[in-house]
Amino acid sequence: MPAVSADARSGSAVAGPDAVAPPGPSGEGGKRSGRRPVDPRLWRYARSARPHLVIAVALALVITATIVVIAIVLGRVLAGVITDPAKRELGSWITELVVLAIAVGVRGLASWWQARLAHRAGSAVVAELETAVLRAGAELPPRELDARRTEIAVVVGNGLSGLRGWFTGYLPALLLACLVPPVVLVVIALHDPTSALIAVITVPLIPVFMVLIGLLTQGRAEATLAATTRLSDQILDLFAGMPTLRALGREGGGAPSMANQVRALGDSLRQRTMRALRIAFLSSMVLESLATLSVALIAVTIGLRLVYGEMALYGGLVALILAPEVYWPLRQVGEKFHAAQDGMAAADRAFAVLEPVARPRIESAPRRAAWGDAVASGAEIARGEIGESGLPDVQSGRMVGDSFTTRVGADAGGGPARISLRGLTVAARAGTAPDHLSAALEPGLVTVLTGPNGCGKSTTVQVILGLIAPDEGAVLVDGIDVRELDPDGWWSRIAWLPQRPVLVPGTLRENVELLGAAADRPDWDLRAVSAATGFDAVLAELPDGWNTVVGQNGTGLSLGQRQRLALTRVLAAHRPILLLDEPTAHLDSESEQRVLATLRVLADRGATVVVIAHRPTVLAAADILVEVVAGMAVSADRSGQEVQVS
Repeated sequence: MPAVSADARSGSAVAGPDAVAPPGPSGEGGKRSGRRPVDPRLWRYARSARPHLVIAVALALVITATIVVIAIVLGRVLAGVITDPAKRELGSWITELVVLAIAVGVRGLASWWQARLAHRAGSAVVAELETAVLRAGAELPPRELDARRTEIAVVVGNGLSGLRGWFTGYLPALLLACLVPPVVLVVIALHDPTSALIAVITVPLIPVFMVLIGLLTQGRAEATLAATTRLSDQILDLFAGMPTLRALGREGGGAPSMANQVRALGDSLRQRTMRALRIAFLSSMVLESLATLSVALIAVTIGLRLVYGEMALYGGLVALILAPEVYWPLRQVGEKFHAAQDGMAAADRAFAVLEPVARPRIESAPRRAAWGDAVASGAEIARGEIGESGLPDVQSGRMVGDSFTTRVGADAGGGPARISLRGLTVAARAGTAPDHLSAALEPGLVTVLTGPNGCGKSTTVQVILGLIAPDEGAVLVDGIDVRELDPDGWWSRIAWLPQRPVLVPGTLRENVELLGAAADRPDWDLRAVSAATGFDAVLAELPDGWNTVVGQNGTGLSLGQRQRLALTRVLAAHRPILLLDEPTAHLDSESEQRVLATLRVLADRGATVVVIAHRPTVLAAADILVEVVAGMAVSADRSGQEVQVS
């Protein structure tokens, strides 16, 4: 059995000057900047919100106009009734009362329509963003998806529902705050310049206090959402380990029990929620007090000037009626602001998924010796001779079968392929894994990727699949970069067994058909595949056979039975390229030998078989051993010396 050391040197990586900080808990790199009142990304990703914004602005203009009309008509009627005894009959004010009724009706209708459209737009935008986040989350690289799975679940589950409050409350109030105060101040100034001057002086106090309150609560919504995500992680972890906890007697009411931990997590979330509500009520009280005092100041000055005859009653009434309308939209903005922050914090998380942060750029650093040399004898090295290209020349030692010799192109279809790894490097937490990996994965051979944990074996397979883009190097499929292949066409030729196979709730047959095994496949074919993996023994113990129902992740089957089912699903797809990550995990020695014999038969028929393994029995069955190594991160200390970062 030849063994090849795939570039048996370990490298290192440092972030270049153009590197971008990785996303933090809030999905943004570095320190968070202030949020705009209206995030333009919302209109970019939620197209259904655009017509709503246009209609909302038009309705806000209508409401502003009705406010002015109502104040002028009321002032005219009241001043005329008080100052002119001849006009104290209802018939004298028919026209004004009709206009007043129409204005009040139009204002009520516009407000109702605005609220109705806001609810509809909020629901449509939430649904649109949830769909976009789910789609973007499904397209994330596996490594990033594992790290952000709970975050995405929280955002899609209930986080974005807060956007409904943003649409129904905050956005209408913000539009009115932009339109009503300037227009109303102009009308007040035309009737009473003194009141307008007082309003101009006092109105800025409300935004100032809103800014102060915003500084106090800065990051509170993001922290609450991060805490909710963390609590969800912990609760899901507790429930996942419930069988073990019950077996150890830790689910009861004792001090270290699961019940106490769940109760403590719930109390933590409750306390955070109550702190947020306290701040929201405090800010509302402050804004209401400011608005009340400002209106009272205007009312007192108008009253004193009316007593001393320094102004007309009509002008005083119009100014007094319009004075609260100057502060009312600003108060609404303050009140609705906190209610909308949870939704906007979740929207930030959603945008972080939809707009992933650029990955750090990797530069080469001085290399060091690998953790181990190739596991090879002199005769094995002769069979896996390294050619001038730096790739193992395995065809000199074994002829490729004739069963699948179709040339692989960029189009869908085709058979096995010669997969070349050339200087493959992927950034990891503490360096690179793999690091400058070069190897050739040939049809007709069983190639085993081996190496210590964390060296990048599973990452290598994900790069071959096109799920992860390498930071350096390339994966060539018959000379074509995998990034240039049509993903659907490439994946249609591959059967992939990941470290943790996904088993969906349903019957065993539905799980086998998940990878593309034809539903009308004859029973003898499934029996043959099941016998090859040892799953036939499992079926013999199940009364319903292939119609047996399993739960999430194969609940109802043992770990070994789940592994055999996953192997059966992979082989039943009859794909010419097999990528298997620890295929014999959880299997006994007899089942392991049966699986290895099956892989040998498939390789002899011309399939490209790539296996990740640690077990000596699997390593012994390999035609080619590829040693995968990781690189250490290198940084410079203050003296300029290179230091390894572990």
